[in-house]
Amino acid sequence: MTVTNKLLLGCLIIFTTLIPWTNTSKAQEANKQKLAITDISQADEDFHIQGEYLGNLGSRRRSRASLGLQVVALGAGEFQGAAYPGGLPGYGWNGEEKVSLSGSRSESVTEVTLILDSEQYQIHLKGPVALVFSKEEEFLGSLRKIQRTSPTLHARPPRNAQILFNGQDADQFEDGRITEDGLLMTGTTTKLAVNDFHLHLEFRTPYMPYAKGQARGNSGVYIQRRYEVQILDSFGLKGEHNECGGLYRQRPPAVNMCLPPLSWQTYDIYFTAARWDKENKKTANAVITVYHNGFPIHYQQEITGKTGAGKAESPEALPIHLQNHGNPVRFANVWIQPGPIASPSDIAETSSKTRRRCLLSRILRR
Repeated sequence: MTVTNKLLLGCLIIFTTLIPWTNTSKAQEANKQKLAITDISQADEDFHIQGEYLGNLGSRRRSRASLGLQVVALGAGEFQGAAYPGGLPGYGWNGEEKVSLSGSRSESVTEVTLILDSEQYQIHLKGPVALVFSKEEEFLGSLRKIQRTSPTLHARPPRNAQILFNGQDADQFEDGRITEDGLLMTGTTTKLAVNDFHLHLEFRTPYMPYAKGQARGNSGVYIQRRYEVQILDSFGLKGEHNECGGLYRQRPPAVNMCLPPLSWQTYDIYFTAARWDKENKKTANAVITVYHNGFPIHYQQEITGKTGAGKAESPEALPIHLQNHGNPVRFANVWIQPGPIASPSDIAETSSKTRRRCLLSRILRR
């Protein structure tokens, strides 16, 4: 065998041995992205670092001010964060200035430390405490990890409401499936066709640290199978039309009120169906008001037409579909109150008096 042939044979052996390794590596990466934890007891260390932090900053040269922090796990000890001057979204933040951070955790013998860094802050997370420094290494203050709860979680249905799911059975749904722990699964449609209503629904997104974008805790509430209010694990993100609370492809939520994965969250949706004349010509768009975790993210918003893959608009009343996008999103305490409902202005006035108090009273310091 010539030297050239020996070299070719050696390259062929190396190449063929690399092929299965490459395929295995791609398969492992794909499996990571599909990893979906629904049980907190099975979550990794990164999950317990992820979450919301809140506190006050100040120094000799700076007046004291509140700061909120959201930390998002990206898998394998990588994180991104967002700092909110004034407080957290829906609780103190003015909706304007936002500081993006990123970092990795390092393990020592005694503790796990995460350092988030940006052009404005450096934040050291140690257990439930976040120590905040300026870029000049001046200590500004500390934040404590908190857990917010929606003020409408476990809301009781009014007397005239129809209970769609209370954990006992899925008889009010077509193809309804229930988990062993009594939660409603995705990919199901109400037997009830709807026009005007108030829908209360509680949902929980899975913990999917390696997934991104639309692959991370995706589902949706399709009203009349036409108009989607998106469900997604978009905790710590900007809040786009295709993220949690968005009217898909039409309008983003006013505030991204998404809580961390495995937190129970609420939608209270007030819907007025489109109006039609005798010739089946639309005379008024559908109108929607959505409260996400007790905060109005859409208020008397017109829906100009079907969203995304929704069914075409028509005078026909259609049911509500809970979309299956391949992720184990779960639902609980689903009920519907038929219209006409109290006016959205009355709802907003009542909510504004109680919302801040409810969120504050339900903050749990660890």
